[in-house]
Amino acid sequence: MDIDEISNRIEALDGVLVLRPGPGDGSPEISWGDRFFYYAPDGVVPPTQPFATIVTKDYPDDQASRLDRPDTFRLNVSAGSARFRAVTGHDPKEPATGDPKPDEEDVLFPHPVYGTLGWLCVVNPGVRTQTEVDDLLRTAHDLARARFQRRQEG
Repeated sequence: MDIDEISNRIEALDGVLVLRPGPGDGSPEISWGDRFFYYAPDGVVPPTQPFATIVTKDYPDDQASRLDRPDTFRLNVSAGSARFRAVTGHDPKEPATGDPKPDEEDVLFPHPVYGTLGWLCVVNPGVRTQTEVDDLLRTAHDLARARFQRRQEG
């Protein structure tokens, strides 16, 4: 799967707003080329984290996936605690043992920085993770939609 294919799959879900930072939009240069996906049926960026992101480069505090390699990107998904446990076999707050290395391709693993918050990720998702990635994205989207609805009701 390439970045556009994954992005199109996410954008096909209802109420998705995607931010694509780039030159001239006021975003930090380091975020240019990345994509941030929110549940926002009203088209307004919500006051929450996105439910998924695609990053195309290393960030200063996040270099474990070695995204500086050619044609390398990482899909990050806010899976929630229950789904995180189902995929990894441990609670997000517990120390990871036996998880894949954060630079392995087409393997789900706890996010190197946000894993303790229930985020999972995969470098260069492909055939091996496609079904699970699609399911994780639907789960993250459902969780984001539920949060949005709670904010609307509150």
